[in-house]
Amino acid sequence: MHRYRSHTCGALRESDIDQTARLSGWVHRVRDHGGVLFVDLRDHYGITQCVADPDSPAFAEVEKFRSEWVVRIDGKVRRRPAGTDNPELPTGLIEIYIKEIEVLGPAAELPLPVFGEQEYPEDIRLKYRFLDLRREKLHQNIMTRGAVVDSMRKRMKEQGFFEFQTPILTASSPEGARDFLVPSRIHPGKFYALPQAPQQYKQLLMMSGFDRYFQIAPCFRDEDPRADRLPGEFYQLDVEMSFVTQDDVFAAMEPVITGVFEDFAKGKPVTKNWPRIPFAEAVRKYGSDKPDLRNKIVMQEVSEHFRGSGFKVFARMLEDPKNQVWAIPGTGGGSRAFCDRMNSWAQGEGQPGLGYIMWREGGEGAGPLANNIGAERTAAIRDQLGLKEGDAAFFVAGDPEKFWKFAGLARTKLGEELNLIDKDRFELAWIVDFPMYEYDEENKKVDFSHNPFSMPQGGLDALKTQDPLTIKAFQYDIACNGYEIASGGIRNHKPEAMVKAFEIAGYGEQEVIDRFGGMYRAFQYGAPPHGGMAAGLDRIVMLLCGTNNLREISLFPMNQQAMDLLMGAPSEPTPKQLKELHIRTNLPAKG
Repeated sequence: MHRYRSHTCGALRESDIDQTARLSGWVHRVRDHGGVLFVDLRDHYGITQCVADPDSPAFAEVEKFRSEWVVRIDGKVRRRPAGTDNPELPTGLIEIYIKEIEVLGPAAELPLPVFGEQEYPEDIRLKYRFLDLRREKLHQNIMTRGAVVDSMRKRMKEQGFFEFQTPILTASSPEGARDFLVPSRIHPGKFYALPQAPQQYKQLLMMSGFDRYFQIAPCFRDEDPRADRLPGEFYQLDVEMSFVTQDDVFAAMEPVITGVFEDFAKGKPVTKNWPRIPFAEAVRKYGSDKPDLRNKIVMQEVSEHFRGSGFKVFARMLEDPKNQVWAIPGTGGGSRAFCDRMNSWAQGEGQPGLGYIMWREGGEGAGPLANNIGAERTAAIRDQLGLKEGDAAFFVAGDPEKFWKFAGLARTKLGEELNLIDKDRFELAWIVDFPMYEYDEENKKVDFSHNPFSMPQGGLDALKTQDPLTIKAFQYDIACNGYEIASGGIRNHKPEAMVKAFEIAGYGEQEVIDRFGGMYRAFQYGAPPHGGMAAGLDRIVMLLCGTNNLREISLFPMNQQAMDLLMGAPSEPTPKQLKELHIRTNLPAKG
């Protein structure tokens, strides 16, 4: 017999009854039932119940077992007594009568429990991540992550893509976040950068004559952490294709992403035919460029019903042609207590409040706004929104450029509070026609609103003749259940258009050459039209595992302060290391 096991802890079945088996694993828990000891033995594959009674030669040793000891158990497989079957375990019809044991690795007192899924402080969970990863839910999430990667690879290869690996040590690139810099020992005073994304390399692969690239790529960004973005590093399904239009990218990638979701949706419906929603429409209807389409609330403009009305606050605002009033319908929200609660919530979000109209029995409007604008206008709003008695509408007003994000938050809050979100489905959509540029209020300049390498709609002519803030890009995102899970674009592959696009954002031609010299040179020697996207692996797995925190689907994540509590990173370098790198530290003064 094998030194440690003849079977795993998830393998034994009724067909193995009367066999002698050897198992090794962790003591999940020990139960004492009237002098009979039941040991749940766990390994990566499952749990097997093992039994020792006072007649067992190993009984005295089993009494010493503690949680998470690693032990070897030899014994006879037998059927569980009638009425004690456990249908939730694959091994639930059998048990092992213990004849011999060996303690392979005793465990000290545990800093956190492995049995059960109770909440525990995150700093303890991360410091003892190797224990945390033994817990069933997290362990399964990590296995799901690996299976999702396998599904992605399989589907990408079926679509004719080939997997490449691009460099990790590269040059710094302005892609919207801070770089992680790596000092060069061989070239004193110079630094590599860890790639924020393989963007330039994958485009260069298309310049090199390869046709369909993909990679499960690590990306590194020195950003502040948040729940849906891990600090430091993340992984994405990175894709690029030559000789394609936007429609070709959609046709290739839609079945891949849909298929991955279907593989792991556990029966939940997944969108078959994805809608394509222009950015401006997404903002207008949902107050988000990554709308949660499970929420059926659709916002509408109702400015005409307030123009020249008795509600002077809105009427005066509408004298400025750029201002509008938007309505957020709240089906079933027509009670004073609920409307006041929403108003208080808005104030907590830094807003002056959230105007509302309630419709009472008989369809009459109620509330301060209704009283000010009158029954006729109130009825016209109700009819436009398709509301009835017992419903309400909430209103935001001003410049939509400034309030649309708050309107989206209010839509989400209403959907949650009124149970209007169907949480048992995955709603996928393409968000298209992003603006090429936006105005940066802080620096008082025009800047790229999304990926700077995207092709402007209208090409070089648009860059030369249009107001930059009106130019749309061949830029697209994938939204799912309120998250952006992918972003991509058709690339700007013409040197003169690339220079012009960056010039509008304040970069001179020499700066473009200095920063993107490899790509700029490649564009001079026959650049094919190309495009692609990158899908966030971590967010996709997070959605499929039904959690809203990326630390629940990552092996060894950092905490919210970007510290690895398990390995002790970041750590101070030794004087020798700094000397070899020709670096001195200039630390801020301690307060």
